[in-house]
Amino acid sequence: MADVGNNSGLLKVRLVTPDRVLLDATAETVELPSMSGYLEALYGAAPLLAELGAGEVRLHGGSSGEQTFFVAWGFVEVLPECVTILAETALHPEEIDQNEAEAELRHGAELWDQAGDDQSKYDEANAVTRVAEEKLASLAGKH
Repeated sequence: MADVGNNSGLLKVRLVTPDRVLLDATAETVELPSMSGYLEALYGAAPLLAELGAGEVRLHGGSSGEQTFFVAWGFVEVLPECVTILAETALHPEEIDQNEAEAELRHGAELWDQAGDDQSKYDEANAVTRVAEEKLASLAGKH
């Protein structure tokens, strides 16, 4: 990646999963899903470490141009000049399979129906359902 000086106004952005680096670029802004809602990182932002939720990462400007990625679970570190996204799952939009996402949504509903009195099973069902819904929303361009 090209050297980005302290006065460039661009963030260094890395999106990494356990098996690949999806992005190593610069951006003016980065929008991303945290467990407490969407965040927007700008150059010079205060340091932040947050748990990553499920949804879209949107990059604007810089060498990344306008890009979108689907992510689910992990962590994000925001520093004044750098954003590092460590995601359990991350996909380019064209990698999302609608049939697979719809099957995941049905599976989440089945898990919910089978949870009984077990709170951890409800939590698992909610997590599966959320990922599927966010994938489908990404495909539909609702974010």
